[in-house]
Amino acid sequence: MDKRKFIKQLAKGTVGLASSSWLIEACMPASKQVSESPVDADLKNWSWATPNHEWKLDDWKKRLTQAKESGIDAILLEVYNGDHAYFDTDRLDVEEDLLGQVLPICQDLGLEFHAWMWTMPCNNKKIVSEHPDWYAVNGLGQSAATHPAYVDYYKFLDPCNPEAQNFIRENVHSLAQIKEIDGVHLDYVRLPDVILAEALQPKYNIVQDREYPEYDYSYSEICRQSFKEQTGIDPLTDLEDPSAHSEWRQFRYDSVSNLVNGILLPEAKKFDKKVTAAVFPNWKNVRQEWHTWDLDAFLPMLYHNFYNKDIDFVRHHVEAALGRMEKKKPVYGGVFVPSLSPEELAKTYELSIQGGGKGISTFALGSMTDDHFAALKKVVKASKS
Repeated sequence: MDKRKFIKQLAKGTVGLASSSWLIEACMPASKQVSESPVDADLKNWSWATPNHEWKLDDWKKRLTQAKESGIDAILLEVYNGDHAYFDTDRLDVEEDLLGQVLPICQDLGLEFHAWMWTMPCNNKKIVSEHPDWYAVNGLGQSAATHPAYVDYYKFLDPCNPEAQNFIRENVHSLAQIKEIDGVHLDYVRLPDVILAEALQPKYNIVQDREYPEYDYSYSEICRQSFKEQTGIDPLTDLEDPSAHSEWRQFRYDSVSNLVNGILLPEAKKFDKKVTAAVFPNWKNVRQEWHTWDLDAFLPMLYHNFYNKDIDFVRHHVEAALGRMEKKKPVYGGVFVPSLSPEELAKTYELSIQGGGKGISTFALGSMTDDHFAALKKVVKASKS
């Protein structure tokens, strides 16, 4: 099941989700203190945009024009979904060159364009077949290549494996070398959820009251050996309760962070590209210590309904993210449009600002109705007046 199909199915039981995955910036706050500072390069609003086979070029032009007029400044187009690409490349299976169609429209409208890629999942059948050792392994010793958690596309690569690291680096390289794009946007830059968000657990008829080994990654041979060299402990055989071992937990955080800071970020910066990431508020559950990453900005997916919370969840987690960071970077609260009325969308904009954010990011462009665009336009305009 791919990202878009999964969300459509999930929608039937929760809030009418639209296309792309659950898992799956410019604004001026209403406060007088901030509004008196008229220039801030970090103020920005974003929108994730997923491929839509029903849209013609005129549909893209219409939606992107509405986005620009409503106060959205940057588009994140999904151009690699862990299986095939939506841009011209000779190293991945190409569905169509959507990037080549949408980028010129964004340029004409004055919209930033960021290429959105899946990072850790790899569902390419050839790679699954020829390189099963590239994949993460759970606490039962099962490979994500053959026993993915939750859904079939959860075939996550092993963050400790040098060959898997190089494959991901090359994916970043293939996008960053495109001269006209503004940045590379990392999605799924993590491990599988050891504990799902509360509202999602019933979809799988599971109760995750603690960390269970079948959802706990990565116990690959390379990860285990590396950890044993550091500590003298094999986490798979020597720990009675790996979930209670703080060093082993930190090792997983570090394995993802080292991939980001040490490999992927430098690769994009060779081409002077901005690097951003879609990240989780419940970062511990996906081994994603993103407040230690040295990216240009962060777009936390603050989909309040996934956690059975109200929309103040947005303010709280923007504030919490900034509080964790040693090096302050812009945070743009990611909001889930299918669960928001136009009035609630406008409110999430205000809440993100109140939490110290620099704007919002909407998921997704295809879910924005005329009323959503109008509400966003009104609140952005009011905040600047």
